[in-house]
Amino acid sequence: MTPQPDSLDQRFAEAMGATLGPDFPSDIALAVSGGGDSMAMLTLAHNWAHVWGTRLWVVTVDHGLRPEAASEAALVRETCEELGHPHATLRWRWDGQGNLMDAGRRARLDLIGRWRGGLSHVLLAHTRDDVAETFLMRLARGSGVDGLSAMRPLRVVPQADCAPLAREECCGARPPEAAVPTGFTLVRPCLDMRRAELRHYLRVLKGRWVEDPTNEDDHYERARIRKLLQGLEAEGLGAETLAATAGRMSRAREALRARALWAWEHCGREGAAGDLLFERDRFAALERDTQLRLLAAALQWVASAEYRPRAAALEALLERLLSGGAGTLMGCAARAEPTQLRVWREYAAVASLTVAVSETTLWDGRWRVFHPDLKGLTVRALGDDGWRQAATTRDGRVPHALALPLPAVWEGDRLVACDALGVGPGGTTVLDGSDGQGDGFPGFLLSH
Repeated sequence: MTPQPDSLDQRFAEAMGATLGPDFPSDIALAVSGGGDSMAMLTLAHNWAHVWGTRLWVVTVDHGLRPEAASEAALVRETCEELGHPHATLRWRWDGQGNLMDAGRRARLDLIGRWRGGLSHVLLAHTRDDVAETFLMRLARGSGVDGLSAMRPLRVVPQADCAPLAREECCGARPPEAAVPTGFTLVRPCLDMRRAELRHYLRVLKGRWVEDPTNEDDHYERARIRKLLQGLEAEGLGAETLAATAGRMSRAREALRARALWAWEHCGREGAAGDLLFERDRFAALERDTQLRLLAAALQWVASAEYRPRAAALEALLERLLSGGAGTLMGCAARAEPTQLRVWREYAAVASLTVAVSETTLWDGRWRVFHPDLKGLTVRALGDDGWRQAATTRDGRVPHALALPLPAVWEGDRLVACDALGVGPGGTTVLDGSDGQGDGFPGFLLSH
């Protein structure tokens, strides 16, 4: 007898167990747009949570880009009321700046991050079809192994300090606030499911969903790729094949990350000023891909950047460094020194960055700043003014160029504290790490 395929409910439960088990969180958030994929995930999660006793908090982001968006959010809210789950609608309006799709994605993460309170996991409904479409989109851009790798079932999102949601930004239920702000994890339990399967599941259960008209609008890249993918099925290049290839690329990515970590342990170290250093001769002896991977990760880590630099700019900077030169990229400076290569934060990138000191101040995405007397103090880069004020305490261990972009505590124009230069009580700044997990550059290498 031919074995019957596992039900979607069983596959969902197995995916949740593989990503979050065996001790599941007591509360989990779900991002549900009202489309077929996310509404099916809501139903699957409802059935799963009923068995495991987990409480679900559902959130819908209304991007305000289509007149139907409000009614779609209302559909999700009504479904949550029927199922017995709290729901909130978060509202965002595009300011017309930059790329719309990228701005919308960033806004969604920002709003959900500020709404979720103490919840540490947020479920997203990406499917196997999304993996295949993303593969083709990145292939068209000339991406390498990392870009062509499949989406990860888990992705940690660092939590920066952020303003509370305004009244007009949120309507509905709010999870309890966290005692201490931390990062959160995106969970994708439907990556091995097809879009058609999820819609069939909803049809059988008489579930409701809406079709986003932008999925058929050729102005959007993903809509064009989706149509192209349909035509490639007959040539053996359908979603299953491309998603499987993306999975193999993920395995290759893990091997390359392991190689980069080995190389870091043999030729790299973290500096005293949040900088990174590579032993020149050993770095030069590495294969090109590992050199590029280390340099790209160094730039991302120092700048707390989400994306790697573009390939052409990265390769040009690497050439300059290997030739004994220097350069800037992504808000970082890099130079070849007699025995080492150094990467540090570029002063120009942080010269105007000023924040008020609080108990949990995060400055430049990576420095946690504390001070026993918080009233009226601010954090900004040391700069030349601070360098001059620290003339009697600095001991030469931190060169001028590296000191300028370091975080310093100020009272007006008076320098109050800068640990690296021996000003103030000490212990006012801690390098938090741009990976959100506090495990330094090695942890960043393994996750990016």
